[in-house]
Amino acid sequence: MSTIMRSFTLEAGAELLKAFRAPEFIFPTLGMPVAFYVLFAIVIPNNANNAAYLLATYGVFAVMGPAIFGFGITVANERDKGWLSLKRAAPSRGFSYIGAKVCSTLLFASISVAIIYSVAGFAAGVSMPTQTWGLLLITHVLATFPFILIGLCIGFLCNGNAAVAISNVFFLAFAALGGLWIPIMVFPSGMQSFAHFLPTYHLSEIALSISGAPGEREIGYNLLIISIMTLVLLGTTALAWTKQRNA
Repeated sequence: MSTIMRSFTLEAGAELLKAFRAPEFIFPTLGMPVAFYVLFAIVIPNNANNAAYLLATYGVFAVMGPAIFGFGITVANERDKGWLSLKRAAPSRGFSYIGAKVCSTLLFASISVAIIYSVAGFAAGVSMPTQTWGLLLITHVLATFPFILIGLCIGFLCNGNAAVAISNVFFLAFAALGGLWIPIMVFPSGMQSFAHFLPTYHLSEIALSISGAPGEREIGYNLLIISIMTLVLLGTTALAWTKQRNA
């Protein structure tokens, strides 16, 4: 095994072990999205199509939490404790550190989405072709990456206390204003226009299009905008990484 691969494997194992030893991270991350889904899709449904519609939007909600909190807060805390400075002095590469966190985030995001899918299929009566389930799963997992970049920016630029507050603000604003909890068509026109500047809106529209939810959607427009947003976030993350290394 090469040195790079061994470094990455050890980092990933340590990251997963750390995550599984933190119930204060696991239970809210995995439990809150499915609890919200059960409440709004099963307990107080508005119509027969509500469960299928919310499956698409709450899938985005489910992957957002592990990415923003898993990176924004943990990276900031590790910076405060001098862990990143120690990492720079160690022979391990920066890729291993970031890659291990990405793997951990993708695992928890996938588990969170799988729980919602199980509830939707077995308890809410959502029925879709197998290929639609698969494509929706891929969409939701890929939706993690813009939020990973947002979490990294928060973690690189903020201290631990500020990261907690800022991560919560981003998390709640993206969910509420991006149409994940309530369809944006019930918002005032100004809020509907603002939603177009949020990644959650475009990701949920893509997921809704795949799931076959009723309504006219511009899937090409949503893909273009989310691609541009991701590239901008990637550049911002690179600048934040450089800044914290030179600090």
